[in-house]
Amino acid sequence: MRVKDGVLIRWAVLTADQRNSRRSTDQVPAALDALSAAVGDRLALPFERTAGDEVQALTRDPTAVVDAVLALTRLSDWHVGIGLGAVELPLPGSTREARGSAYVAARTAVDEARNAPANLRLVAAGTVGAGTYGETVAQRAEAALVMLRALVNRRTAEGWEIMDVLGEAGSGKDAATRLGITPSAVSQRAARAARAESLLGAGLAISLLAEAMGVPR
Repeated sequence: MRVKDGVLIRWAVLTADQRNSRRSTDQVPAALDALSAAVGDRLALPFERTAGDEVQALTRDPTAVVDAVLALTRLSDWHVGIGLGAVELPLPGSTREARGSAYVAARTAVDEARNAPANLRLVAAGTVGAGTYGETVAQRAEAALVMLRALVNRRTAEGWEIMDVLGEAGSGKDAATRLGITPSAVSQRAARAARAESLLGAGLAISLLAEAMGVPR
C-alpha cells in the first residue's frame, strides 16, 4: 500500500486455482491466453503459472480485476482469490518473486474460495481506518463480484459469443449482419445472456473495488 494525496492505495493480487486439476487436463495455458486477451497491459506484474495448477498477477486497476474474473468464469474451471493490501517495492520482474500483505491475503482468499459462494473470495489485509477504506467496503466489493460471477456462470457458449460480437460491433444491427441473424434474434440472445444485467453488475463491482483499493475513479 502507499499514500497518494492523502489517500491510501491498495494493490490487488489475483490468484486462481484450477478445479479438480488431478482429474483433468492442464488448463493453465488456455487460462493464460484468455487472461492476456482480457486484461492486456493493465497489470503491474502479468499472469503466470505460480504453483502447478495456479496462475497469479498483480494490478492496481480495478477494471482489470473484474475483467480477469469474467475471463476465468468463462473458462469455468477456476477458483478465484483476490487479495488487497501492500506489496514490497521495488516490484520484481515476476509475481512469483513479489511479497507483501496483498499476497498473503490472496493466498487466504484462494484457499477459502474452494468452499465459497461462486468459488470466489476477496480478502483485504487488515483494516484501514474506518468507513471508506475499511473491511465493509471490501466485503461489498466481494459481494458484487460473487453475484456477477454467479450470474454469468449460467451463460452458454452462444451467450458469450453474443457478448463478444456486440462488444466488437457496437450495435445490434452490425452484430446481426456479422452473425447472419436478425436484429431481433440478437436482442433475444443478449437477453438470455443477461448482457444488460452483467454490464451493470460489472460496473458496480468496479466501483466498489476502486473504493476498497483507494483508486480514484
